Amino acid sequence: MKKVFFILCISAVVTACGGNSSSKAGGDSTASTKATTADADTVVAKTATDAAGTSTASAGEKLLAANDCGTCHKVDTKVIGPAFQDIAKKYEASEANIDMLAKKVITGGSGNWGTMAMTPHAALAESDAKELVKYILSLKK
Repeated sequence: MKKVFFILCISAVVTACGGNSSSKAGGDSTASTKATTADADTVVAKTATDAAGTSTASAGEKLLAANDCGTCHKVDTKVIGPAFQDIAKKYEASEANIDMLAKKVITGGSGNWGTMAMTPHAALAESDAKELVKYILSLKK
């Protein structure tokens, strides 16, 4: 019984992590490029396109979609963390707030929105964190 439980746990972890990323022999080299997709409930930001098909998404919007933000946040609904629009309502888009929130994204922590801690994103560059925050603060309704 323990062996079956162990195998199920390992399978769940592999599935959650995306399985293997190897490409099939003879396939297009671009097929091995990782593409991030999510269902309608976890989409954080959708890239807009103009009439010519060119992406009009901001740098912050692209960074938001490329990182794990959508795991805990949605644009207009609280999930684990607050909705991005609620963050935008709470904080003015001042340089001081952008700096403070960018540092919060990088270091993580809890207390501003309850006891649930936000995971640190230490590998995220400060400039990228600032772009993310600027985009989030632009979502004010």
